[in-house]
Amino acid sequence: MTMVYNGEVTPGGHADVRELPDAVIRKASVSPQDNNAYLITCRQTGDQLLIDAADDAERVRALIGEGGGPLRGIVTTHQHWDHHRALPEIAEVTGAPTLAGEDDADELPVKPDVRLRHADVVTVGELTLDVVHLRGHTPGSVTLVLTSSDGSVHAFTGDSLFPGGPGRTTNPDEFNSLMDDLEERIFGVYPDVTWIYPGHGKDSTLGRERPAIPVWRERGW
Repeated sequence: MTMVYNGEVTPGGHADVRELPDAVIRKASVSPQDNNAYLITCRQTGDQLLIDAADDAERVRALIGEGGGPLRGIVTTHQHWDHHRALPEIAEVTGAPTLAGEDDADELPVKPDVRLRHADVVTVGELTLDVVHLRGHTPGSVTLVLTSSDGSVHAFTGDSLFPGGPGRTTNPDEFNSLMDDLEERIFGVYPDVTWIYPGHGKDSTLGRERPAIPVWRERGW
């Protein structure tokens, strides 16, 4: 059975948990900016993947401990400073390999062991996550998409997609690039029931957000 949490997190508290037949997803807010760190645990093997060691290394370490298994990778969704403040310490203490989008890799405090490109696959235990490159918020932003054995889909979008619109861009070219990628590579590929796990704040689904795409286009942000 899938336990659906409401997408809210309490800084410093236990992680919210979503249980799937083949995976457990834990979410914790780790900063004053309400940055989310996500831990994906493979039920079959216990192997774990961390998405965004954003801040508060002690809290991130506790999150990893809640999962209980070995950490097999740390993915950074994009280069912005608030998403990797704890990365150096977590990478050092865990020894886990680091992964990030190829076009953001050189801007990170820890140069990634694996540079991700669009359509790559990240494996943790028996789980596979598709890599979706979304250009606009940063040049190398990546979303990871997990399709569970129960058919549910879970997209970890960093700062590229939030409830209410795309991530921040600084000029029309970046905005149009991000919107084009979101429509082609996310909304055009995955079903409305897909969960969106953003880099800050609450979760949503593609179905909730899809009707507003023309509004986002019109307003330009």
